[in-house]
Amino acid sequence: QVQLVESGGGLVQPGGSLRLSCAAAGTIFSIYTMGWYRQALGKERELVATITRGGSIAYADSVKGRFTISRDNAKNTVTLQMNSLKPEDTAVYYCKGNVQLVDGRTRGYWGQGTQVTVSS
Repeated sequence: QVQLVESGGGLVQPGGSLRLSCAAAGTIFSIYTMGWYRQALGKERELVATITRGGSIAYADSVKGRFTISRDNAKNTVTLQMNSLKPEDTAVYYCKGNVQLVDGRTRGYWGQGTQVTVSS
């Protein structure tokens, strides 16, 4: 019914930048909160940043001032600009959307994840 597809991960040196994108497609009526989460090897998945349909934003303390989340409601996309990357940012990054379907139901959907590796 709904798919979220991430892109933009890769290998970058410490201090570098990456831009992640996520596009949602399917039987979508509207998307409420969209966000990015990450899971490092051996650790639990954690919130990175979220943005509501109205544009309210929240960041994890560990990424404040370095990462910027944005979205395009018309295109059902969300983007994460990551600057000043650190080795501890290495993780699989997942996109999530709280989606209202055309049949009226609302549920959360996850993307498949994209690997971000910060290493020299």
